Amino acid sequence: MPVVHEDGQLVARIRERDLSALGALYDKYRLQVFHTALAVTRDRQAAEDILQEAFLKVHAYANRIDLGVPLAPWLYRVTVNLSYTWATRQAKWRTSLETLIDRLVAPPRVAPEGYFEARDLQTRIQRAVDALPFNQRVVIILYYLSDLSLKEIAYILDCPVGTAKSRLHYGREALRRQLAQSLEPQAAPVLEMSYDFT
Repeated sequence: MPVVHEDGQLVARIRERDLSALGALYDKYRLQVFHTALAVTRDRQAAEDILQEAFLKVHAYANRIDLGVPLAPWLYRVTVNLSYTWATRQAKWRTSLETLIDRLVAPPRVAPEGYFEARDLQTRIQRAVDALPFNQRVVIILYYLSDLSLKEIAYILDCPVGTAKSRLHYGREALRRQLAQSLEPQAAPVLEMSYDFT
């Protein structure tokens, strides 16, 4: 007899019309689904809608879900697909990466200029990520924001691991180029000040 994963036991109960099992899965995975949808769509209302839609799909497709594996990869795949559909319909290619940016940017110094420098850097990183093609952006989000492995990302995106790795590589390179251009010191005129202390 095949081994049934803990999530699989709940899915089996959903197949038997036990909605409390769906509630248990919702409680377990809602934040992950919501944050992934929010990172891709950068729209709170869309992320909430996608969260609801993802769990409606768990209910609708319970008979097709593999009971021997965790539900998380399946949910990520559904979430990314729903987010992609939303982004395509809305023609919005934005993403929310506050958590990723927090990892990349050191905490601001106590001095106000440190805070503004950090905010400026966050804005530049956000714009660079926004400029990525959707496929690269999703891999960057799943890899850095959700801490998923390339194998898990490949499963979620239904592509070979090599493709996920390639998208991550090209996404990083594009970010590196964008940020290098964005962070080059601007040639600004130097204002000379003279003080007379006499």
